Amino acid sequence: MRALLIAAARFAAAPAFAQTPATSAVLADAARAPAAAVIIDGASWRCEGASCTASGGANQPATRACRRVVARFGAVSSFSYKGVALTAEQIAACNA
Repeated sequence: MRALLIAAARFAAAPAFAQTPATSAVLADAARAPAAAVIIDGASWRCEGASCTASGGANQPATRACRRVVARFGAVSSFSYKGVALTAEQIAACNA
């Protein structure tokens, strides 16, 4: 019985340890990448070269989040917001 209670407690706690889906962007121009963390709509963006990742952030459509990042960092060649990857067409619209 005790083992069953322990297993149930672990199962109930599992969602608390689940990872947040990835938020990332690859900048078209690595020279535009900020040297320090930048907050955009509550998401803390950090870049290494042209690759940028973020944690946190407001709930919004991935396309809007992309436009906000492009406004600060310049064009992107790929973009994923909280696990939602944009298509090539959506990225082209985001960069426009």
